Amino acid sequence: MATIFGRILRGIKHANKAVMKLRMAEKPVVKTIPTAAVYDGFLPVPVAEMLKHPDEVLPALKLAMAERRVAKQIPIAPSHWAFCHAMLPKVSKTFALHISQLGSDLRDVGCLYYLVLRAMDTVEDDMSLDAEVKVPIILAFHRHIYNPDWHFSCGTKDDKILMDQFRHVTTALLEQKSSYRDIFEEITKRGGAGIAKFVGKEIETIDDYEEYCHYATGIPGIGFSKLMYASGKEDLVPESLSNSWGMIVQKASGIRDYLEDINEVPKPRINWPREIWGKYASKFEVEDLKYEENSAMAVQCLNEMVTNALIHIEDCLKFLSTLRSPAAFRFFAITAIVSMGRLATYYNNVEVFRGKVEMRQGLTAKVFDNTKSMEDVYGVFYDFASLLMSKIEDNDPNAKDTRSKVKVILNACKDSGALNKRTWLF
Repeated sequence: MATIFGRILRGIKHANKAVMKLRMAEKPVVKTIPTAAVYDGFLPVPVAEMLKHPDEVLPALKLAMAERRVAKQIPIAPSHWAFCHAMLPKVSKTFALHISQLGSDLRDVGCLYYLVLRAMDTVEDDMSLDAEVKVPIILAFHRHIYNPDWHFSCGTKDDKILMDQFRHVTTALLEQKSSYRDIFEEITKRGGAGIAKFVGKEIETIDDYEEYCHYATGIPGIGFSKLMYASGKEDLVPESLSNSWGMIVQKASGIRDYLEDINEVPKPRINWPREIWGKYASKFEVEDLKYEENSAMAVQCLNEMVTNALIHIEDCLKFLSTLRSPAAFRFFAITAIVSMGRLATYYNNVEVFRGKVEMRQGLTAKVFDNTKSMEDVYGVFYDFASLLMSKIEDNDPNAKDTRSKVKVILNACKDSGALNKRTWLF
């Protein structure tokens, strides 16, 4: 028995070393733009994690190799495309992986689309800037994206590099066909006008929160869907459905980033609505939820935030079911699944107030590996919804509402008739 266990352990260690080699292997260098560092992935998966979940070893290896392929796709020339494709994985490892699957025609426009939105978001997120500085830039961003001479120094680290050298993004965008450029302009104009309304202001009500999330990521989700339509690979779907995809992504990310946001220097920011957190922090401020003595109230607040996000799942599933292109499907589906997985992970989890909590790395790799059809999507959503349901405690003030919303998701997955055709996630 000990010999068998020893062989398993050695096998996992060899697998872990293989992943490490993939990560540490020589990476392509963008010689023309030394400031754009090369992709640094989030694997390898720790050996201890692999021991507990050996079924995740192979998916982890596959994901590590996918990360390497992203690095290999970075062109050396021309310099503006080298900059864009090198910068994308530095500002978002996850989206770089998603966008790498879109095929050569959509890979370029997907990369540009994310970088443009990331740049506008960087202006909004820089808390060292006064509202009087931010708002005019955000409102005019749909014009800035066409001006090769425009740049604005803000943000930190790779975001600052993106802003300082934004001319490369503009140069690449001007090479795109007009139908794509029109979508860039529409989305940055609509999203910018909405985001500008909230600069320097607290999100007071749940209605405010819904509106903010719509502008922040709902409208970008609509834009991604329109780009797929403009490419000829997808049908045009109702905005209410593509918006739901963006809403889930935004709300899951906003919950995850609580601690990072309130610890922002020089001043905190928080995108949770007072109408929710005020119920649980009536005797203190929202940033005090991170303190251990407030843990009980903090978790109840967190649970209501997660419950609020669940309202978009049913429409998101409808949106995913409309997609025809396998590449577009995986792009949207994996992002939605990871967001649902995050919500299930965050629910009733006080660690959200101690640091950034993420899904298990091997589980994320398994999602990437297994998501190929709507049957897979329904199955994984069912698994995560079941996990979340198992974490609901009767003494939570929103337990009844949470169970009701989770049951809607479970029933949508059951009614699809696809659950007997999928691979179990857990």
